[in-house]
Amino acid sequence: MTGDQTLVIDGCAIAVVDVEGTEYERGHIVIDGDRIVSVADGPAPRDSATARYVDGHGCLATPGLVNTHHHLYQCATRGYAQEAVLFDWLKTLYPIWAGIDEDIVGVAARAGLASLALSGCTLSTDHHYVFPRGAGDLLGATVAAAAEIGLRFHPTRGSMDLGQSTGGLPPDAVIEDLDTALAATADAIDRFHDPSPGARVRVAVAPCSPFSASGALMRAAAELARDRGVRLHTHLAETIEEEEYCRELFGRSPVEYMADLGWLGPDVWMAHCVWLGDDAIRRFAETGTGVAHCPSSNARLGAGIAPVRRLLDAGAPVGLGVDGAASNEAGELVMELRQALLMARVRPVDPGSSGAQETAAAGGGNVAAPAGPASLTAREALRLATRGGAQCLGWESELGSLQPGKLADLALWRLDGIGHVDIADPVAALVLGPRPPLSLLLVGGRTVVEDRELRTADVNTVARSARAAAHRLSPEGSRTAKPLTMKVP
Repeated sequence: MTGDQTLVIDGCAIAVVDVEGTEYERGHIVIDGDRIVSVADGPAPRDSATARYVDGHGCLATPGLVNTHHHLYQCATRGYAQEAVLFDWLKTLYPIWAGIDEDIVGVAARAGLASLALSGCTLSTDHHYVFPRGAGDLLGATVAAAAEIGLRFHPTRGSMDLGQSTGGLPPDAVIEDLDTALAATADAIDRFHDPSPGARVRVAVAPCSPFSASGALMRAAAELARDRGVRLHTHLAETIEEEEYCRELFGRSPVEYMADLGWLGPDVWMAHCVWLGDDAIRRFAETGTGVAHCPSSNARLGAGIAPVRRLLDAGAPVGLGVDGAASNEAGELVMELRQALLMARVRPVDPGSSGAQETAAAGGGNVAAPAGPASLTAREALRLATRGGAQCLGWESELGSLQPGKLADLALWRLDGIGHVDIADPVAALVLGPRPPLSLLLVGGRTVVEDRELRTADVNTVARSARAAAHRLSPEGSRTAKPLTMKVP
């Protein structure tokens, strides 16, 4: 489908993911061009000779999933530092990332976005903050890759100005000075940001983290973003080491430090936010600051798990993120629904109101119990991946739910196979069962995935290019790349 004709999906279960939690056991969806026209119970009317009808029996329709945090260039460096915590992992990978260039980033972005599409994602962000000198147009390469794969895209222009010579973690070869970073960020907004309704690309401003970007850069970046009417993004409170770093260097917690820099508000979303106490959660809720929850990556690096239940109860926006493929080698967004649910249920909680991680941070010795099976439901996990992500990225009025007038960004999941057919609840089948195949993925009414196959690019070509890029970037540069003979699922 090209996006300029009427499409009717008939006979499917539907999770609208609206405020009321509307669901239909067997309903239909009508799409005209790039917009949803109607969503209703029962069979679709057969009153159009020109419309395309899709048989949705055995399927569940949901909004397209929204990925709120990623580092697409990392798709070329999967499988490194497998037992390392965050800082050691970064020390291992920064020297490798210093070798990226425009070609590698473009290839890696295509691979990462293809994986996202095949896992039901229709809108993804990307946080690119590594800019080796002379590497070419790295941000432009990711924007071109998103256009090729067909996903809606919200890249963030990242930056770092604290290198090893000034007490930071990254090598000096991959950082920029403050003026260069700000000028390049303003240029990215000029080149790529589209504020119009139904845009395919919007840009945000994203200094990397409190330990790789100076306070001066963070302040100036916030001023630039608000002057230009775009959003702000960064990493925050990912590890206990960051908590200790901020308290030692700035005399305050990471959230208190960011508040002093003007970095809390409804135009801000932060990645990870694992180590949040009660006051930080209250501040996030009061200011409308969003959280990109990345359960697989945080577990992979042993960082801990964000207090999602408490954030939701307080009223803070929360979405899901895959994070970079170097710390989440799967790179598939639908898998994060299950991870978010399971991790919320086993996250330790004190008998009191604060989480056990906050107790540990304060030197307490209480033994914590698991949070329990009511900590996150399957439907809440789906909301995180759709409406919650749309709210974090500022798209909630345009997508994130299947409602008339919203963009036709939609996933149709096939649940009549051996892995799902006997699961009584289709939403539970999606969240708790194995990854379901996609019958259809639409972005603005245009087909991106159909009958389990990516329709916008050849996945075997994308995979071979990704393997070659990873080989070229590897420290040895001498591993023999065997031809790929298997089809990518």
